[in-house]
Amino acid sequence: MASAAEQLAKNINFSTFGKAKELQQRILFTLGALIVYRLGTQIPIPGIDPVNLATAFGGQSGGILGMMNVFSGGAIERMAIFALNVMPYISASIIMQLATSAVPSLERLKKEGEAGRKQINQYTRYGTVLLAIAQAYGIAASLSAINPDTGGSVALDPGWYFMTSTIVTLVGGTVFLMWLGEQVTARGVGNGISLIIFAGIVAIMPKTIWNALVSTREGTMNVTVLAAIAIISVAMIVFIVFVERSQRRLLIQYPKRQQGNRMMGGENSFLPLKLNTAGVIPPIFATSLLILPTTAAGMMASGQGAAGGGAVSEGLRSVVALIGPGQPLFVVLYGLLVVFFCFFYTSIVFNPEETADNLRKHGGFIPGYRPGKRTADYLDYVLSRLTVIGAIYLSIVCLLPEILKMNFKSIPFYIGGTSILIVVSVTMDTVAQIQSHLIAHQYEGMIKRSRLGGRKK
Repeated sequence: MASAAEQLAKNINFSTFGKAKELQQRILFTLGALIVYRLGTQIPIPGIDPVNLATAFGGQSGGILGMMNVFSGGAIERMAIFALNVMPYISASIIMQLATSAVPSLERLKKEGEAGRKQINQYTRYGTVLLAIAQAYGIAASLSAINPDTGGSVALDPGWYFMTSTIVTLVGGTVFLMWLGEQVTARGVGNGISLIIFAGIVAIMPKTIWNALVSTREGTMNVTVLAAIAIISVAMIVFIVFVERSQRRLLIQYPKRQQGNRMMGGENSFLPLKLNTAGVIPPIFATSLLILPTTAAGMMASGQGAAGGGAVSEGLRSVVALIGPGQPLFVVLYGLLVVFFCFFYTSIVFNPEETADNLRKHGGFIPGYRPGKRTADYLDYVLSRLTVIGAIYLSIVCLLPEILKMNFKSIPFYIGGTSILIVVSVTMDTVAQIQSHLIAHQYEGMIKRSRLGGRKK
């Protein structure tokens, strides 16, 4: 027999959506915020030579810079005010989550509930500003440096004024996007930060498809290759949807108890454990960490180049090239970071001991396991096995395009598995939130009708 929530979910239609005024306002707010973000990616920072910028970007678009450009929705290609996107915020979140597990004071702060969470979020914002300043300085220094391909710099008037204005503009853009993402999470639908990355990837997809079709028409890419890429992409989407919806349901039983002359309880329920508990966080974290060494190397290379250390600067460029997409070292580091963050983030979002304690407090138990430590050990055992499968799944999705790119350099893999994973996962999460809002609206309508019926009687 279907539950009440499942019956309400079946009754969701356009008529139900038309009555949910609050949901409509949330969706309109989210769309408005994403439009503001897309407008910001079209506004270039002042003092940039577009011809030299196009030449400089064209020579590095196949490396880590091209991956950053996909996540920023083409903002780096245009060197827009939102070129840094939300990557500094993601990097700061990684550092803060690692710190909460290693620093006792932050660990105690995390256990203080809502007040502690707000304080940790404030520390994350401070870290975002610091990382954004460092990355903005690296970008400003790179734009001011002499480009060997053009004989001039991307900056029209390189100097302290250009450096200062560029740093202030890029840091301000990142802080604004961080604030905008938090507003979308609170007043809109879905996770704001994930939706910003999602919007950037979706915005660049039409250009990617058009470039592939143009390459086919010009003869630089075979039609069979294009069809193979399309089939691989569709198969990957189906695989992602199947795994993301997969669950391991653990049976939870509640004992019967007598209240007066009535027997209460004795019901069964399920504890759903997702196959991929970490979601899209591990690939995003791994990409963000791979960007940091590139930024630091760019800053060191520009500084040493100004001081005459050309040989050292060339060595740093070689190191950056080794960790670029399609390189063996990049594939190895990317896979290790994805697996690490899959286990790390799963341990943060799901605590077996806390879950077992909550089951014990509510009188629930897993058949065959005593409440308390035995239940926590069993949950940890099941979660570890599921995380291994989830880590393998994420590694396949993220590394398959990189391995193909490494072995078949003539095939243009414009959008990797990480981008497809983010698009599909964020879409599913957003649709699930919209559905939950509609179900809640139906519940409210049923309660109001029951109250009115009671008053009439």
